[in-house]
Amino acid sequence: MKHISFDGVGAVVATFEAAAGVAGGQVVKLTGNGTVGPCEAGDAFAGVALEPRGGMAAVQVKGFCAVSGTGLTVGRALLAADGNGGVKAAAPGSAGAEVLVVSVEEDGTAVICL
Repeated sequence: MKHISFDGVGAVVATFEAAAGVAGGQVVKLTGNGTVGPCEAGDAFAGVALEPRGGMAAVQVKGFCAVSGTGLTVGRALLAADGNGGVKAAAPGSAGAEVLVVSVEEDGTAVICL
């Protein structure tokens, strides 16, 4: 996938208040009205946080983005948070988000479409 870039395609980003522990590049969940926080293992995620500043975080909620992941394969997938800021394959019927996985690298980085 070195010759193809999906970076920024279809990106929709919204600003939320950021709870303690939110870091750039991690998947986040809604924790209250207009507030996001870190996900625990198995949580459904709302999007991917960009670099938080001043108690606020821009969160990508749609479009293609890179995430860290485990057990991912290319294609449609049900994913949930892995508890470490990334994602993992979720069991059918469990909490998660259905996304399109367009690439998976050996280091675990994947490009998904939210």
